[in-house]
Amino acid sequence: MPETIADHEAQRSDAIAIARVICILGVVYVHAWTGLNGAALDALRGTAQENLRWLLMELFGRSAVPLLGLISGWLVAGSSGVRNWSGHVRRKARTILLPMILWNGIAILLVSGAALTLGLSAPVPKTIWWVIDEMLVVTRNPHINVQMPFLRDLFLCMVAAPLLVRIPGWALACIALVAAACHVTGLGPPVLMRASILFFFTLGILARRGAWEERILRWPLVLALLPFALLMGAQLYRAIMLADSDAVLALRGLDLAARLAAVIAFWRIAWILAGGRARLLLLRIEPYVFLLFCAHLVLIWLGGPLLGKLTGRMGSPLYPVYLILQPLLVLGVVIILGRLLSRVAPRAAALLSGGRL
Repeated sequence: MPETIADHEAQRSDAIAIARVICILGVVYVHAWTGLNGAALDALRGTAQENLRWLLMELFGRSAVPLLGLISGWLVAGSSGVRNWSGHVRRKARTILLPMILWNGIAILLVSGAALTLGLSAPVPKTIWWVIDEMLVVTRNPHINVQMPFLRDLFLCMVAAPLLVRIPGWALACIALVAAACHVTGLGPPVLMRASILFFFTLGILARRGAWEERILRWPLVLALLPFALLMGAQLYRAIMLADSDAVLALRGLDLAARLAAVIAFWRIAWILAGGRARLLLLRIEPYVFLLFCAHLVLIWLGGPLLGKLTGRMGSPLYPVYLILQPLLVLGVVIILGRLLSRVAPRAAALLSGGRL
């Protein structure tokens, strides 16, 4: 019996690591290079390539991200270190906030620098406040590293975590409901850029208390995947066919429901992968995925147009191949970058990866 329990806990730990891999690889699809601006993308709406882009974004990107927030809440609920508020906040500032600031600064230096010197079509500093807001995400989402509000809001959740893990379940449920309501109504900024992150973080704490992750594993696989499949179909119809719909509250409610169903589906998928042949490969990738999350948009801004010269922009015959392979291409560069940094500048590698390399 102890060996069975140990094996189960080991597979759960592996599933959490694998969930991070598949979630963060999926995020790359949300920011994939297209070579087109917003107006040109709207002109392609309804075409096969644009529909493929939406499918990849919704299926692997936006739908997987909530699981990252929920895992963070689940892990913090089981951490003894969270009881020491000052030490906990210092650790999270070092592993979440500092990498966010450093990578935002690198993005300004490299991406805006390429815009000013090489003519890259990218945002450039306008004022000192623009730079401060771009780096610290004080009042708005960044224009370059648009994924960073997740780290910003996750850090704020971590600051509140010592309180959240102490309060009763009914109070946590109320906080989750308020966060869900803020997501649906569009409230939150500038306190929380994405209220859904607090929603899933709080659910993660509740999940730990109620062992929800174990209960979900006892569900039939079809029951875990079917709600996601149905809601994702509705979500794709909304994204492709109802982009300018006035039913904003209903669409945001659908979005939150689809994300919740995705958490269940991706957790089951991660559990299956943790017991399969792909386990060792995915676990070898896992130490690099935080670096991938932080660096991928800088690499896409700079490298996307270069590779795009070979395949063409969206609408070109070879573009779908480039689109599908972008997460793996970026991952390959990140692994090389991480290994080089770890070898020649281990201190920088530790700072930029939040100590994960």
